[in-house]
Amino acid sequence: MAERDRNLPSQAGTSGEVQDFLDKLARMPAVHASTGRGRLLFAMDATASREPTWDRACHIQGEMFEATDGLGGLEVQLLYFRGYGECRASRWLDRSDALVRAMTSVRCLGGRTQIGRTLQHAINETGKRKVDAMVLVGDAMEEDVDDLCARAGQLGVLGVPIFAFQEGEDQAATLAFRQFATLTGGAHCRFDSSSASQLKDLMSAVAVFAAGGRKALADFSKRTGGATLQITSQIG
Repeated sequence: MAERDRNLPSQAGTSGEVQDFLDKLARMPAVHASTGRGRLLFAMDATASREPTWDRACHIQGEMFEATDGLGGLEVQLLYFRGYGECRASRWLDRSDALVRAMTSVRCLGGRTQIGRTLQHAINETGKRKVDAMVLVGDAMEEDVDDLCARAGQLGVLGVPIFAFQEGEDQAATLAFRQFATLTGGAHCRFDSSSASQLKDLMSAVAVFAAGGRKALADFSKRTGGATLQITSQIG
């Protein structure tokens, strides 16, 4: 884990929301290059309120790599924010054990959200080399929503969809995360502690999409069944 700062700028988890998320993902065009590994920026809120579910998230993230086996590989960059102005990014990782080690080295710490810096980092990274998708996991939004949406809009122009996974029912977060998804052509889905298995399926689906596009996602759905199987008929 690179610990130095890189100068970074209703009801939860309902089956309807999960299906809406998967349906929208199925309709998205492939965005990754035809050669090389898919690149997924994984951004997580590591403030104190996220501590109860952080360890579970660590386990789920490792399984994302397994879902992309045989698709040419996946590179993931972990970014997290916490405490007083702390916002850090790892190097790009291409192994599940490296990602899990990076995540398990982080402990949640009280502080305000830093989604603006997170979005700006995504803009900067895709300016260096194309980022195929961005995952944002959090439970709150304490910043100016118009400023955040302006940055999300830039990511939309750059072709980087945001898949926003919201823990809980904070209304400010719901408003912002939905806007991020709309502005980038991504998707928003809420979850809670009772929907961990659904979150695992959704994370794996996004990873497969980033690594292999729509066809790979269709094949993945056929193999895994469950929630992802429901989108097979909607994939061109």
